[in-house]
Amino acid sequence: MMATRFKADAQEDARVLTSAIARIADYWGLSTAKLGTILGLSQATASRLTTGRTMLDPASKSFEAGQFLLRLFRSLDSLLGSDDAAARRWLQTHNLDLDARPLDLIDSFKGLLTVCDYVDAHRARV
Repeated sequence: MMATRFKADAQEDARVLTSAIARIADYWGLSTAKLGTILGLSQATASRLTTGRTMLDPASKSFEAGQFLLRLFRSLDSLLGSDDAAARRWLQTHNLDLDARPLDLIDSFKGLLTVCDYVDAHRARV
């Protein structure tokens, strides 16, 4: 039997990522304003995103930022044993290595990548 490759559907990718981002915002207690800043969206668009009235466009920078936010969530989830409260505390606490609170750094795309790389580097040691 030969393996077959599933054809990716951009609309389904957008639905799945949008749903995951909304759940991450809920788990981490991110306001729609904060989520909008992270994704490069207005607060109103972020609000529609969290209520399922709009989806991220797979061709947008916001979609890419959402993928990195999901990466960060999964890495922290793995590192902290699925403890959402611990993840929230980690994000809100000043990190000596990063010289800032991770929650503040993820407001920019560069900061989001930096935090993702930092967490992944620590996760790789485990």
